Amino acid sequence: MDWRTLPPLAALRAFAALAQEGSFARAGSALNVSHAAVSQQVRALEERLGTALVERAGRGTMLTPAGLQLAATLETAFAAMRRAVDEITGADAARPLQVSMTPSFAVSWLMPRIAEFRHRHPEIVLMLNPTPDLVELAPGGIDVAIRFGDGNWAGLQSEPLLATDFVIVAARALIGSRKVSDPRDILDLPWLQELGTSEISTWLRQRGVLAPKTGNLTHLPGHMLLEALRSGEGVTATSLAFVERDVAEGRLVVLFEDLRPDAGYHIVTRPGVMRPPLKAFVAWLRRQAPARNTPA
Repeated sequence: MDWRTLPPLAALRAFAALAQEGSFARAGSALNVSHAAVSQQVRALEERLGTALVERAGRGTMLTPAGLQLAATLETAFAAMRRAVDEITGADAARPLQVSMTPSFAVSWLMPRIAEFRHRHPEIVLMLNPTPDLVELAPGGIDVAIRFGDGNWAGLQSEPLLATDFVIVAARALIGSRKVSDPRDILDLPWLQELGTSEISTWLRQRGVLAPKTGNLTHLPGHMLLEALRSGEGVTATSLAFVERDVAEGRLVVLFEDLRPDAGYHIVTRPGVMRPPLKAFVAWLRRQAPARNTPA
């Protein structure tokens, strides 16, 4: 980038304050300078850009189309700068720590363990966001996500947390003595799928099988899906780690298993220095990881 082509930061800041405050006087007060100084900076910026940014009518002001465009960009840029400074200086340490994960992961893995973190760090306010959506990690927003995949998400840092295979599973009471060797053998059974996902239809399509009829497929929130599965209300696709105990104790039966040595749940963060609450949470997550996921 050729920094010499950019207008002076002082002029951009003066215009951003004017756009936010709506008048030269209020912008001057916000910046602790005179309204004349703000007006001078804005005029200099208009001359530099070769276009009008503000229409002046008596004591009032109104942004031109070019002014509106620049104001929106500057609002985002200055807000990002503010958040970055707060993170580096620790000024946002009191901001709640926002964590994103799927509802199934929240219910089956995180919630049984989270009390320990709260006990260790009562000073950290947690905001858990269980959602099947791939939520953006942005300054001032989601701090860390726990995602399933191969660990490759562009522009983000990730490290393994939980290795797990993908299974098609059902309650033993639902399967009974049925012989299952092909996905078509269970298409007539009711199916359960977590809201916002398409794992079942994708898995079947990869095997050349059409998804079950609409009336045979029920979409449920993650916390309800596993309970419905254990109650024998349908077949579902899930991570083996979530149902290992049920399978070991005979309540659930693994019908098909996909071995995914390169996939699993990962701790995903933005590059850069972690603020103290995030650093503490990531360190705690690492301690929860099974020994087989911990680098030697």
